[in-house]
Amino acid sequence: MIPEFIRASIFALGLTATAGMAEEPFIIVQSTTSTQNSGLLDYILPGFEAETGIDVRVVAVGTGQAIRNAINGDGDVLLVHSKPAEEQFVTDGWGVERFDVMYNDFVLVGPKSDPAKVKVDADIVAALAAVASSQAPFVSRGDDSGTHKAEMRHWEAVGVDPTEASGTWYREAGAGMGASLNVASGMGAYILTDRATWLSFGNRGDLEILVEGDPRLFNQYGVTLVNPEKHPGVRAAAGQRFIDWLIGPDGQAGIESYELDGQQMFFPNAN
Repeated sequence: MIPEFIRASIFALGLTATAGMAEEPFIIVQSTTSTQNSGLLDYILPGFEAETGIDVRVVAVGTGQAIRNAINGDGDVLLVHSKPAEEQFVTDGWGVERFDVMYNDFVLVGPKSDPAKVKVDADIVAALAAVASSQAPFVSRGDDSGTHKAEMRHWEAVGVDPTEASGTWYREAGAGMGASLNVASGMGAYILTDRATWLSFGNRGDLEILVEGDPRLFNQYGVTLVNPEKHPGVRAAAGQRFIDWLIGPDGQAGIESYELDGQQMFFPNAN
């Protein structure tokens, strides 16, 4: 007969084992609306999860908000697209090390009638100058996202502060890329968007790509582990395993193979 104290120990061990089995490993990735809305993450993450058993929970917001969330410790990995802000995140000690992952580009879309006559050449600065000069309607995300940061850099190059015209020809949606595109479509307005979200966007209305191909429209994405020295709760081992996979052969191959309507959405460049 098993003594009672041994029986109790076996029972306790069983409870511990059951609890351990029930707790699935996971990480939280603070990322952008473009990686989510484009369908990329839905396409590549099942491969990582099947290989590692680690569940990836994505928070898809603008880059600025994703960085703030990571600074607050609300995530393990940062996957966004504003390299200067990402490098500052690391410099300030919030991230461990940043790695290039992939790129695509931004495009300026607008009504087919092109009232500002921007469809002349692949010059985003000249195009925005024409929009400002004609006061044609322009929709900005206005949300401190990577796209919004890129847009404001181009306005700075023009020498125009469009926020001074906020509420007139310049409208700030304060929303994600898909929602902002909906506003632009409804207004027949110009808008800067990442190509992947544009290709996956269904409510285009009268909008089409008017400016593309300018090297200044290059759109780089990077990945960074949130610093566990700042936030001890960071799942550093699992987070680093995800980063290693994403910039390794399997993750890069997954990114390269993702297409929509025969068009490649992102181009891996971790190496």
